[in-house]
Amino acid sequence: MMKKLTTTLFIIGISIAAFAQETVSMQVNAKADKDKISRFIYGHFAEHLGRCIYDGFYLEDSTMNVPKQGRIRMDIVSALKTINIPLLRWPGGCFADRYHWSDGIGPKDKRPLRINSTWGMVPEDNSFGTDEFLQLCNLLNCEPYIAGNVGTGTPQQMSDWIEYLNFGGKSALADMRRANGHADPYKVAFWGVGNESWGCGGDMTPEYYADLYKRYAAFCLNYPGAPLKKIMSGANADDYNWTEVSMKNVRPNQMWGYSMHYYTIVNNWQHKGSATNFNEEEYFKGLKSCLHIEDLINKHSAIMDKYDPQKKVSLCVDEWGIWTDPEPGTNGAFLYQQNSLRDALIAASSLNIFNKHCDRIRMANLAQTVNVLQALVLTQKEKMVLTPTYYIFDLYKYHQDATLLPVSFFSPDYKYGEESIPAVNASASKDSNGVIHITLVNIDPKNKITINTSFNGAAFKTAEGQVLTSANFTDINTFDNPNKVKPAAFSDFKKNGNELSINLPPMSATLITLK
Repeated sequence: MMKKLTTTLFIIGISIAAFAQETVSMQVNAKADKDKISRFIYGHFAEHLGRCIYDGFYLEDSTMNVPKQGRIRMDIVSALKTINIPLLRWPGGCFADRYHWSDGIGPKDKRPLRINSTWGMVPEDNSFGTDEFLQLCNLLNCEPYIAGNVGTGTPQQMSDWIEYLNFGGKSALADMRRANGHADPYKVAFWGVGNESWGCGGDMTPEYYADLYKRYAAFCLNYPGAPLKKIMSGANADDYNWTEVSMKNVRPNQMWGYSMHYYTIVNNWQHKGSATNFNEEEYFKGLKSCLHIEDLINKHSAIMDKYDPQKKVSLCVDEWGIWTDPEPGTNGAFLYQQNSLRDALIAASSLNIFNKHCDRIRMANLAQTVNVLQALVLTQKEKMVLTPTYYIFDLYKYHQDATLLPVSFFSPDYKYGEESIPAVNASASKDSNGVIHITLVNIDPKNKITINTSFNGAAFKTAEGQVLTSANFTDINTFDNPNKVKPAAFSDFKKNGNELSINLPPMSATLITLK
């Protein structure tokens, strides 16, 4: 009888343990004042790809009944201004190394019709060109980031493009800009010298590209009041040799930034997985793939530290996000995918990682802004829907240009089968008014996790919270139900003196604001 009772209690104990709520102790170092989280970590990317530019930012049908300025959709502009979009990268992507800027200036009826041979062999009428892009950035109140053509262009063409945009004196190119409606120089600072030069940008070796970068960069001139921030085309994911060769052959003072591209892939490049129809195994694999970016950052940063110990060069993650199979029934070359709660947690976790490494990462651009890959905005004629990922950027916007406050804790595991990954990730910052913002992610889809938080060097009187979660990790916002996944007020926390106990819901991203 005793043996049976013991066995019963043992089984009950296992059952209770399986559903026990984990408790984590977290310390926030509010005395830290060393590193700033650059606002450019919250940048975005718009390529001439599918419906990102045309039928996205830029109306193909100018009679469409939406707010607009010229052909620019102002409802999209308004939504992006709400999240304080700091930077927009254009015109690519792979498209950049086939794009000739002179095709996209001057009267629209004189601009040549080309073929977008990079994305779907569709017509490119060049109606959205340099001046339209700079008009968009002005409306967004964000910095432009132009990716220059190294693949099929020449140093002369890139040099001319910069003169057209940045020279305030008298010259044929500056006068051409004035004739096209912009008297003052645009003073564009951020310039990518090529894109993915290891692949679609020319299939180059790192040794060849390093020499080519120096040649192009030498003719990218600083005009009065318009110094350039030149960005070298860096590694694809775990190509550490590319970083080694690049940093060895190009001096830190020859570049502002060095790029790295990494996409979250659930399965493999041939069968990436559905954006909406996936199970917990695929959910787990997606989050595991997302978190792997920190391993890449650590290893690339270690190589950069050998040649740039003062961290003068920014590691720019200027393409990142989840890449799934295109939505059924759409043009596969247009890379249109839906956006779920899972994708929002991938965005939130990635941003927490970028914040943590802000001593080296000073730019990151989510791919892409509208209607392509992990988009913030989806459109269907006059309709517009904000995705779960959009709301992550709304919650996280308070970190922009704030001081990083290091956090330390041991995360419990989220286990699936024989594998496990950390269930919790977080970042904290203090803004110029002394307000502390903490963003916390619980990727465990079943278990609530309590975070007992203490603060070294800070006291607060009030605490407020917002949370993004939903009933299922496959939940999405649609044109018929646009508010299914949206932030809500969050109050499941307790203040005890100068400590805070926060109960994170399963599969959630939470913002805590302390004043």
